[in-house]
Formats: sequence, structure tokens, C-alpha cells
Amino acid sequence: MSTTSNVDTLKIHTIETAPEKSKSLLEKSQNAYGYVPNLHGVLAESPELLEAYQNLHELFTNTSFNNDELTVVWQTINVEHACHYCVPAHTAIAKAMKVDDAVIDALRNQTALPNEKLQVLHETTLALTKNRGYISNEEKEKFFAVGYTNKQLLEIVLGLSQKVISNYTNHIAETAVDAPFQKFAWSKK
Repeated sequence: MSTTSNVDTLKIHTIETAPEKSKSLLEKSQNAYGYVPNLHGVLAESPELLEAYQNLHELFTNTSFNNDELTVVWQTINVEHACHYCVPAHTAIAKAMKVDDAVIDALRNQTALPNEKLQVLHETTLALTKNRGYISNEEKEKFFAVGYTNKQLLEIVLGLSQKVISNYTNHIAETAVDAPFQKFAWSKK
């Protein structure tokens, strides 16, 4: 009787081992970050998925949200999905984006954010994530009351689309956290 599993594990590709259509996409990652993040190496198995992820990332970072707000959306989703890879990665990204440690720590520790507007953004993002896109009229009213718009409500959906790709891929692949992010290791309480 064999003790080996028939389940294939997902490989972390390098530029050299990646499918041909993923090579230029991984080169883009290499140029942007100075290395190929493990997540990108895993996504490279499907060039279409890697390209979608890169495009969604670029589109979401160019929305009307500022750096604090981008971080709130990303980390709210990452924490709710219990992504062992993305929470540390986005902690490092938030620090590079000069996001206040109070915001970063509140998101990681699931405590109240330092101001009402960010707290409402967090609550709205969390509701959309938990309820698969359903949100009550009261939740929408609260979102609009602090100054957000319909455009920004839809931009959360864009951020959620990006994070579903990365969070779900990391769950499937059990992606190893890259060395630069390991000091921000995290697990859900």
C-alpha cells in the first residue's frame, strides 16, 4: 500500500520554471519588487490568473482610496479570510506606504480603528466580504454618511476581487511567506 498522496502540490515557479506565458508576468513582478513574491510564483501556474491578479492590483491601487483606505480594504479581507500569507505581506506594504501603525495594528488585531471614517470603511468591507456582496440599506447609509460614494462602494468590490484571488490561492497552495514578510507573521485569533 502506497503512503504517497495523489494530490499534487502547487509549485512556486521561478521565471525559468514558469509556463511560457507567465515568464514576462514574473519578470514584471521581479522588476516591481526586486524579487518574485512566492504568491506570484504560485499564480504563474495559470498565466491568466497571474495576469488578472496583477491587473486587479494595479486597478485597485489607482482607485479613489488613499493609502490608509487601501490598507483597510485589503487587510479587512485578508483577516476575514484568515490568509497567513497576505496579512504579513500587506503589513509590510502598509509600512512602505507610510500607513500609521495604529491602523495596521487595529486591522491585524481586529480592534477598533483610530477614526470613524476608516472604521465604517472596515465595517462595510467586512459586511460585503462576509455576506458575499449583500449589504443592508442601513450599512450603505452609514457608509455614505461618513463621506464615501457609490463609486467607492464599487471600488471595494474591485479590492475584494483581487483579494479573493490571492487569499484563496494561498489557502490552496499553503504558500510560504516570503522572507521580507516573515517578521510580520500572523494567525487569526
